Amino acid sequence: MRKIIIDTDTGSDDAVALIMCLREPSVDIVALTTVSGNVPVEQATLNCLMSAEIAVGKDKVPPVYVGADRPLIRDRLHARNVHGNDGMSDCGLIHPSVKPVEGVCACDAIIDLVKKYPDVIEIAVIGPVTNLALAMMKDPETMKHLKCIWTMGTCGFGKGNTTPVSEFNVYADAEAYKVMMDFGVHVYVGGYDLCTGAAAWFDEDTRRLMDSGKEAARYAVMCNEALARFCLAIGGQRRIDLPDAVSLSPMLWNDVIVKAVPCVSHVCTEHNETYGQVIFYDGGMLAGMGPGFENSYYGKKEPNCTVIAEINNAMYKRRLEELLTK
Repeated sequence: MRKIIIDTDTGSDDAVALIMCLREPSVDIVALTTVSGNVPVEQATLNCLMSAEIAVGKDKVPPVYVGADRPLIRDRLHARNVHGNDGMSDCGLIHPSVKPVEGVCACDAIIDLVKKYPDVIEIAVIGPVTNLALAMMKDPETMKHLKCIWTMGTCGFGKGNTTPVSEFNVYADAEAYKVMMDFGVHVYVGGYDLCTGAAAWFDEDTRRLMDSGKEAARYAVMCNEALARFCLAIGGQRRIDLPDAVSLSPMLWNDVIVKAVPCVSHVCTEHNETYGQVIFYDGGMLAGMGPGFENSYYGKKEPNCTVIAEINNAMYKRRLEELLTK
């Protein structure tokens, strides 16, 4: 069975992704690690513990390790305006009975698990990738034996949600994202562009989940109420876009992938206007690759990532609902 670590800055969309992955029987979630992002790491840890407890019961929660409380270089950035002060819509849902592991930080836990299961461990990073970057910098020899990386990050082939060209998870710590993308372990990217259309939950979806009476389904809807209000305010339509669940669905179910594109990536960290932008080049011929452009950066690189460009939204939503209501 595949062994996966999930690294999360648990806000409301992370919570849905955690329940989805923890309830999927074909994978073994060997650990959860938390990081500063949507909310401070202390709150992200409480939210992670509660979501895992809702998913599988307190006796089956995987080990949870607390990670970085700030980006590698920049100041902390949170998204409380989107997810609420507690990251879960401030409706009193967070009261876990389980505790995180004491005395082992997320960075070391990741390294230890890759050492224990070389070339087997996959990691899904659904927040800023600070913990993973720290592990790569601390023990690169071990981390080269990470099997692969799945990330909810970047705009994909669309536009940003934090600046016109950047997505929150990258923008919160682009230096860490650059470490990850340049490290040499293949990265499967699910961008923000996947989640804003038919993959989102609309009123009929949330009504059906609430009517199921199932605890996990109701929790998933209730914790996303602030996100639904935010989407209404900025887009004129009440919906719940779930970037983390959408982006991890190809990790769980290969057959939901409609289009995946091998790409060369470049993470921008130098200029304020483009900070956090991730440029993807799909290998096609460009004008700047003809005579006189022999030193083109992109034309001389092998793909370091695969960008998931399209998924079967109906299949993903059906499977997610089945897991939430089982």
